[in-house]
Amino acid sequence: MSIIELTVPPLPHYIIGGHADMPPGRKHPGRRSIGLFDLIFVIKGCLFISEDDRHYELRAGHVLVLRPDAEHYSTKACEEDTEYYWAHFHTLGEWSVAEDPLAPARMHDSAEPVPVDEQFSPRPFVKRLPQYAKIANMTALEHKLQQLSSMSFNDHIHGVRWKQQLAFQEVIDLLSASVEARSPTPALACAEKAASYLRQHYREDITAQSLGEAINFHPVYIARCMQREFGCAPFDYLLRFRIQQAKLLLLQTDLSVSRVAEEVGFNQSAYFATCFAKFEGLSPRQYRQRFSLK
Repeated sequence: MSIIELTVPPLPHYIIGGHADMPPGRKHPGRRSIGLFDLIFVIKGCLFISEDDRHYELRAGHVLVLRPDAEHYSTKACEEDTEYYWAHFHTLGEWSVAEDPLAPARMHDSAEPVPVDEQFSPRPFVKRLPQYAKIANMTALEHKLQQLSSMSFNDHIHGVRWKQQLAFQEVIDLLSASVEARSPTPALACAEKAASYLRQHYREDITAQSLGEAINFHPVYIARCMQREFGCAPFDYLLRFRIQQAKLLLLQTDLSVSRVAEEVGFNQSAYFATCFAKFEGLSPRQYRQRFSLK
C-alpha cells in the first residue's frame, strides 16, 4: 500500500467536492496532471480506475487518493449502479509517496538547536494518508463528505468556506487513522516511549539505568532506538528538551537565570549557561535581552 505523506504546515486545502451516481456502462473520466489530489470514496457498486500502471477496483467502503502529478483513467465501465463521493484538494507544502506502510513518518524532532531567528517558526510534521484502503469508519467518512458536498451550495455565504476547511481536516484525520492505527516498529515504540518519559521527568535526575527501568528496555537498546528515530542519544535529547523549556521560562517569566536552571533540571547554573550557549550561541541572559523591550 502506498502512503501519501503531507508536510504540515500548511494544511491541505479543500477545493471542491460532490456526490456522483454512475449507472452501468459509464466510466470515471480520465485526467492527466491536473495539479490537485482527487479523493474518491465509493459507497455502492465499483469503480475501475488506474493511475499510471496501477489498477484499482474501488468497491463500497474503499477510498482512493489520486495524485496531482499522475495520469489516471478508467480501465472499464461500471458493471452495476455505482455511487461515490469525490473531493479535490491541494497543498502548497511538500508531499511525497512512500511504498512501505510500516515505515515511520519522517521525523522532525531531534537534538539539533533551533536558530534564534527561527524560534517562533511553525514546527513541521507529517500527516500520512493511505493512497488506497478499505476505511474502517465508513459511516463517519460518508457523513463528512456528505457535509462537504452540501456546503458547496452555500459557500457564497460568509463563514461557510471556513467551515468547509474544518470539516475537510476531519476527513483527512479519518483517512490517516487507518495508517496511524498500525502498530509502530519495535524501535519506534521504544524511542517514543523513552522520549515521552524524558519529557515528563526532565526536571529530575535521570540516569541510563533509571530510564531503562522506567520503560522496561535495556539502556543500550534505548540508545540505539533513539539514535535511529531521533538522530541523537537519550541524554542529548533530554538536554535539548531542557534547553527548550529554559527558553520558555526566560521569555515568559522574570525568574533569575539560576532559578531557571534549577527549574529545568540543572544542578549548577554555570553548567546550564555553558550548555545553553553551546546550543543557542549566546548566554541565557543575552537570549532574554534579545526579546526584551529596549
